[in-house]
Amino acid sequence: MDFNSIAASFGGAIWSGLFFIVAIAIIVAVHEYGHYIVGRWSGIHAEVFSLGFGPVIYSRVDKRGTKWQIAALPIGGYVKFLGDKDAASAAPDQAALGGLTADEKRHTMFGAPLWARAATVAAGPIFNFILALVVFMGMITYTGVATDVPVVGRVNPTPFIGATIQPGDQILALNGTATPDMAKFAEVAAALPPAASVTYKVDRNGTAIDVQGAHPFLPMVGAVMPKNAGGDAGIQTGDVIVQVAGQDVSAFSQLPALVEATQGKPIALKIWRDNGSGGDIIDLTLSPNRRDLPKDDGTFETRWMIGLSGGMLFAPQTRQPGVWETVTIAVDQAWFTAKSSLSGLWHVVTGQISSCNLSGPVGMAQVMGDAARQGFQEFLGTLGMLSLGIGLLNLFPIPVLDGGHLMFYAYEAVFRRPPAPAVMNILMLIGLMAVLSFMFFALGNDFTCK
Repeated sequence: MDFNSIAASFGGAIWSGLFFIVAIAIIVAVHEYGHYIVGRWSGIHAEVFSLGFGPVIYSRVDKRGTKWQIAALPIGGYVKFLGDKDAASAAPDQAALGGLTADEKRHTMFGAPLWARAATVAAGPIFNFILALVVFMGMITYTGVATDVPVVGRVNPTPFIGATIQPGDQILALNGTATPDMAKFAEVAAALPPAASVTYKVDRNGTAIDVQGAHPFLPMVGAVMPKNAGGDAGIQTGDVIVQVAGQDVSAFSQLPALVEATQGKPIALKIWRDNGSGGDIIDLTLSPNRRDLPKDDGTFETRWMIGLSGGMLFAPQTRQPGVWETVTIAVDQAWFTAKSSLSGLWHVVTGQISSCNLSGPVGMAQVMGDAARQGFQEFLGTLGMLSLGIGLLNLFPIPVLDGGHLMFYAYEAVFRRPPAPAVMNILMLIGLMAVLSFMFFALGNDFTCK
């Protein structure tokens, strides 16, 4: 699917809003279906499954008596169970419950056993996690993983002139240092000093030969991060940065220091972009953004950035991973994303990094729009990360969120009774105020943070 051609026919705001709505609709549908299906398995009857709020556009009632509907406001959704006073399942409808038999009350949220209620509530976030894992696994299966030895799968277009590596070459050494496997290749390549030309010893059709080529980690754009200067300036995946502030560059490792030296002032870039017949040189000027980046140890570092990640001279030959390997890689990716998100939120709350790291709906819409412009794979990956984030957020022990309900159920499990209705009402009000305050604060960031 060529998202770029579709994007050309839409304005930026409309494009971002459209794909944000699509992403949220998918995530919400999966989340609410988790509540619905586990509730059904647990014997709790769902009266309404709604995708969206407000006036109903379409509805139908299935054979179980559940009304499935699509409403006019697409941001959000809910499942209303039998006996609920409202869509949040925060309080029982006493009038409705009073007219039910004991057996019928078992099919309500408030008459069901504690285990059934807890499982039904927890299912929403869990289904968000499952969606994220399915997305990550699908992407891993589609792209494959690099083979254990460094074999060239595809050579990316570059401004480098002359005979160079070819698809099928096994890289034996870089500038004389052996590269017996991909791990060693990455280590040696990262240690190479910036240079316009590197000597590759390759095994080509059973013969070892030396060829020249660009730096393995040349200043090629591997990905453009959403909501950053690079994307706003029109930089695209596959572009090769040949000059920064008038200085020639030959390795991506040169860029961070050159960008940091600007301290946020405008910086001129000269970019080579493949056009299928030699390439074009494009001059751009952009202003770096201040960003807080997660590190492997859970801390953050703050740098001036233009929002680009590096690519390679070639795409390694890939293989199809087994099911267990795919699951393991996807879980590791999800775990790192979750850990980084929670660490980032903690660092914002404690004032260790800027509160601009929190985005509201406008910022998230821009992220989804930027991802969609880069292609379906990028959109799908961003959707997976957003689903993971929404699942985590819903598990926070804040009343009105799923985590708040689980907190009340934990209290009931320990003390053998639910919290007093008056206490529940007060806590729900506090939770609602906290969530709304957070949302308005994040929305403010969308307009005040760059």
